[in-house]
Amino acid sequence: MQVRELNGKDAADYYELRLEALLTNPDAFLTTYVQEKQRPDPIPTTADRLDNDLSRTFGLFSDGKLSGVVTLVKETHPKYLHKANIVAMYVTPSIRGSGGGEMLMNEVMQFAKAIRIELLHLSVVTENKAAKRLYAKVGFKTYGTEKHAVKLEKRYLDEEHMECFLT
Repeated sequence: MQVRELNGKDAADYYELRLEALLTNPDAFLTTYVQEKQRPDPIPTTADRLDNDLSRTFGLFSDGKLSGVVTLVKETHPKYLHKANIVAMYVTPSIRGSGGGEMLMNEVMQFAKAIRIELLHLSVVTENKAAKRLYAKVGFKTYGTEKHAVKLEKRYLDEEHMECFLT
């Protein structure tokens, strides 16, 4: 397995993995599969997002196939330039437990340090025990829980807010 930064040329592969993620783990993402499928021109839009200077997306490749992703979104307010958010983390089920998620997180955290980010934030559904274990393993700590953070048709999901100081 290897990790590298993605760019616009990876848009089609990223989009396919994104659709898989939304079908496989719908509670882990705010966007739904239906919403994603309804987006006009998804590949060019995805390419633009992957080439955006305010975020960086890293991909995990297993046997040459994109099998995991994580995105770092930098804050833009001058007083928040030392912070960034981790979003859209996903590893395909067939390679979960193989260390790929940790590789992705380590790569995005090293990149964040290199661009002088001091503090990373992320949110994770409280029921997602595997993700919470991964984030704790790489140094994230919970600083709060938001009850009813996400409202689904017949239930709510709580989210843990986690942080990792890189300095």
